[in-house]
Amino acid sequence: MSTFPLVLAPSSSSHLPFLFPSSQTPFDPLTMMQATEKNITVSQTPAQDGNVSRHSPRTGNLADQQGMERMNKKQETRRDFKNVTMLAFSMILMCSWEGVLSTSAIAFSNGGRAGALYTNLAVWLGFIAVNYDYVYLLRRLGADQATRQYHWVSELAPKRWQKFLSYVVGWLGVLGWQTGIAFSGYLTGTQIQGLLVLNYPGYVFERWHGTLLIIAMLSFAVFFNTVLAHRLPLVEGLILFIHVFGFIGIFATLLALSPKASHQAVWNTFYDPGWNKVGLSTLIGGLVAATAPLLGADAAGKSTHKELQDAAYTLPRVMTLATFANGLMAFVMLIAICYCIGDIEAVLSTPTGYPFIQIFYNTTGSLAATNAMTAFIIILSASSCITIMSGSSRQLFAFARDDGLPFSKWVARVRPGLDVPVNAILVSFTFAACISLVNIGSTAAFNSITSLGTGTLTISYIICLSCMVWLRIAGKPLLPSRFDLGRSFGLALNITAVGFLVLVFVIAFFPPVPEPLLTVVSMNWSILIFGVVVLFSMLYYFLWGRKVYVGPVEYVRVLE
Repeated sequence: MSTFPLVLAPSSSSHLPFLFPSSQTPFDPLTMMQATEKNITVSQTPAQDGNVSRHSPRTGNLADQQGMERMNKKQETRRDFKNVTMLAFSMILMCSWEGVLSTSAIAFSNGGRAGALYTNLAVWLGFIAVNYDYVYLLRRLGADQATRQYHWVSELAPKRWQKFLSYVVGWLGVLGWQTGIAFSGYLTGTQIQGLLVLNYPGYVFERWHGTLLIIAMLSFAVFFNTVLAHRLPLVEGLILFIHVFGFIGIFATLLALSPKASHQAVWNTFYDPGWNKVGLSTLIGGLVAATAPLLGADAAGKSTHKELQDAAYTLPRVMTLATFANGLMAFVMLIAICYCIGDIEAVLSTPTGYPFIQIFYNTTGSLAATNAMTAFIIILSASSCITIMSGSSRQLFAFARDDGLPFSKWVARVRPGLDVPVNAILVSFTFAACISLVNIGSTAAFNSITSLGTGTLTISYIICLSCMVWLRIAGKPLLPSRFDLGRSFGLALNITAVGFLVLVFVIAFFPPVPEPLLTVVSMNWSILIFGVVVLFSMLYYFLWGRKVYVGPVEYVRVLE
């Protein structure tokens, strides 16, 4: 604890009392970050017997306890996750090679096979650069608070903008992950419908059937995140096994049984459906298709870092390995699909709605084999929905605990004995279920809402990393980090990451098809929804939020 005089400040029921120096000196987070270097170093090494204080599934080790104390937060959830199970959580949430199978149709219809491959590789490298910035911030600020974009912005933004920017980024992050729940449930439900179409030609693909399957999947995710919450780490470990060996089995089957396209057709053939610019067509299709499966490596930190033992040591390694491993598996699977797809137009027009199901059937010629291979994808998609529900509800819970949302006290309540934010989980379920009802009226409208997630998450990353660029350019003091490439090269990598994310943000709002194919129904209306959400969050902030929201940085205290 600090050696100078301290004043006990009042706190709400969701925060521990916090301490500030008794002087009237304005609070400067950069000075605070320099002063806390000795605290952060305690979490730079794995937990050993000498630095564990009353280690338990609830409190974690000494570094975990100091992190919670520094942020003036109560430990309200159990720390059930460890290294392997947190890696499983992150990899299953991303579900990258499975996601590539589901989204590849977008890339093949805009850019072709070559466009899909090159943009996938570029996006993978881009997210590696973004991941470096995340890990650097984790090393600098510690895992106690550097796990959500609005926390980062609250500490790194210029002082006059800290509160406002943190609030807006918090809203965008919550919205992005909430729409992700609905989209994940949609993929799982409609993949089941695709199998029904394949096995029963008389089955009529009704949108309301898909909506019921989405709600059923969401209910299953709620059950897992409440009743079976303490078993979630074990289940994640088992699903990781399926994730890896399912990839090997499907990849080997495709290569062994499918006729192969030529190298020229795979690596040098692009397709432009009418944009009149192959490069633009490739960006619109390939960038969107590759971003969704690779977005979210930081989810392990922003969602369950307070449920992870030795979080400061584990999180950077989990995020790095998840990005590299999932990106590699996705790229390798995409190569296999590009060589084995056969007649692209026939596959894209499959009545199943998912080209990969048709590819499996064309490859094996067997309904049983196709059902078995697709079952792996459905199981993993369902597991991803469970994981996204877990992560999104924790994001919602954290922002509500910082008084960033309407009815924050109720949303952030954790009932004694349950150890999970049930109220936040129920809000997440209700929001996703309401969005799924839109699918009954229009799948295009539903897709516009759910595609909003890419734009909102991306802009939250952009704001956060731009603050990091500002600190470097302005020559502000930065804490040393073991994961540091120096000021010049670090700045170059920061700018590269921001530039990449800006490109993703812009392309995310492009329509999926060019004129004259573009209609009112097929238009991407997510830009309109994005504007409405930003406007609403700003109005709520100025009318009410600024009176109760102070930003996470105001709760930070300096430990010795």
